[in-house]
Formats: sequence, structure tokens, C-alpha cells
Amino acid sequence: MNFEKMKDFYNGKRVFLTGHTGFKGSWLCVMLQLLGADVCGYSLAPNTDPDLFGILGLADEVHHTIGDIRDFDALEKAYIEANPDVVLHLAAQPIVRDSYKDPRYTYETNVMGTVNILECLRNHPGAVSFLNVTTDKVYENNDIENHGFKEDEKLDGFDPYSNSKSCSELVTHSYKKSFFAESDSTAISTARAGNVIGGGDFANDRIVPDCVRATVKGESIIVRNPYSTRPYQHVLEPLAAYLMIAMEQASDKKYADYYNIGPRDEDCINTGDLADYFVKYWGEPANWKNMSEANAPHEASFLKLDCAKARETFGWEPVWHVDEAIRETVAWYKAWNDGKDMKEFTRKQIREFINNE
Repeated sequence: MNFEKMKDFYNGKRVFLTGHTGFKGSWLCVMLQLLGADVCGYSLAPNTDPDLFGILGLADEVHHTIGDIRDFDALEKAYIEANPDVVLHLAAQPIVRDSYKDPRYTYETNVMGTVNILECLRNHPGAVSFLNVTTDKVYENNDIENHGFKEDEKLDGFDPYSNSKSCSELVTHSYKKSFFAESDSTAISTARAGNVIGGGDFANDRIVPDCVRATVKGESIIVRNPYSTRPYQHVLEPLAAYLMIAMEQASDKKYADYYNIGPRDEDCINTGDLADYFVKYWGEPANWKNMSEANAPHEASFLKLDCAKARETFGWEPVWHVDEAIRETVAWYKAWNDGKDMKEFTRKQIREFINNE
């Protein structure tokens, strides 16, 4: 990521960010602030306790609208008021297990939410760049080991979350071809990111928050699927890539496309390995034990992305290897647990990430 180039582009730009109160959205708010952007967020209130958005005090630093992405009238009102130059769509129901519990809500949020933001884009021209953030789980996955998914492979996620994100991709493709094909219209891309880790994630049913909660309580970490391989990456990796894609396609629409954003092949590790790294960097009293579930809801056991397209198109490369990503993640949570100033600590990590490029 050429940070100075990004500052030139984003400085003074109005950025409409859906899902700004979430884990990734909160980190992205801080990054955009450092770039000089005028951030207008639209999202549900944070649904974890504690929550990163609150920890960072972002409600006082960005234009902050609490609203449901399924509520088109409220969304359109906020969109018109923002009059954005760039639109980044992150709002979603992101938890696989929750999608089994409430599939209807998952589809309404992830599919119709995408329709709603694209309708705003269509009905109120002006934005130069739109990016829909989906997931590495959009692909039809037959658990073939060592197979890295490429962007032209079949989209057919298995569980309601993954499938709803496949649908969100297809909705975006349709709108792009149907309404934004002209050369002077908004440039539209989607980004399929790998599994993100990083400080400030307090969601349920995610490995790192589970590690933190157990360790802070002095309990053993329960790992349900220690042999499942995932493309783990620090949250700053995909966020930097999102900003890069949105910037590049704004200047040249040839870059408007569909991109995988994940770690290097050697950094795709299994969940047990991630837990080992967590224990190493946290130290005492962290420890974990295997509690595999016999009748757990289906989740793919192997998942990896082929990111050659992003590398060849933009010269993009991940910054941190997986051990560095976990080390920085643990450092964030230890600082939070020790009562440090997390707004400054978060900005410091972003600056370190930028300087490591």
C-alpha cells in the first residue's frame, strides 16, 4: 500500500462506510481518519460487550448513523446526506453459526442489504468508487487440500452465511453489468477476504476472541476444530487492500473487478497452530485443549485463496506473516487488558504496519 498516494486520494474525500461499528469497520474508520477522509458511517449499534467502536471513542469522531441495512428508507436518507465520493460496503451478518440459527435474517442482511446500498448508488449518482466486501467462503468448497480458490471459480457457499455472501457477489455483478457499464459511471469491485484476526474483535464463535475470553478468565481455551485450515491474516491486510482497490479503480475503471485478498500460501495454518501461536505470545496462563464436536454444523475443513490476481494487477503483497499477525493481535489485547490508551495503541499499530511495507 502506497500510503502517501492514498493520502493524496482520500484526503478530503467523503467516504460512506456501511458496517462502521463492527470489528473491521472500526479499524477502517481509524485508517480513513489517518488518510484525512471524511467518514460517514451507517450501521447497527455494536452488538458485543465490550466493543471496539466504543473503546476507540469513534462515535465522536465520524459521522455516525445507527440504522439497519435492511431499512432502505433510512439507508437512503443517510446516503443522500453523506453525498459520498467513495462507498465501502461492509455491513453484514458475519458469523457462520449464527447463520444456521437465523438464516432468514442472514439472507435479508447480506443479500437485500447489498441490493439496498446498490440502489442508493444507482438512484443517486456521484460516487466514483464502490467496493463490496464479501468473504473467502463464497466459493463452492469440496475440501480439496492445497487448492487455492481463484476468482473465476464457482460461487456456491454451503452454509447460509457463505451462501448469502455468494448471492451478494452475484447481485453486485448484475448491478454492475445492468446499471454501471458506462465508462463514466461508478467503478464497482468486490473483495473476497480471508479470515481476519486483530485486536478488538469480541464476537462470539471466533477463535481469537475465544482465546482472549478464556485466558483473561484463567480458563483453558476450547478449540472446536483444531485441524481446520484457514487463510488467517491481520485485519489491516484486507483493509489496506480495500482502500487500494477503491482508489485504483476510481482513477482507471479497468481495475474494477473481483479480487481475493488473503495471506501467503505458507501462512495458511490450521486453528490448532493459531492457538499455539496465541499461547506462545500471551504466555502464562494461556493454554488450550482440543474439544472437537461430533455433531457440529458443517464448516469446510480446508480453505485457501489464490491471490495471484491482486499481486499481478496491483503489485500487492501481504505485510505481516501469520506469526507477526498473531503477535500484534495478542499485543493489542494485552494492552487493552492492562488498561492502556487503546485509541493511541491502535493508531500506533497502523503506523507500524504502514512502515513495515
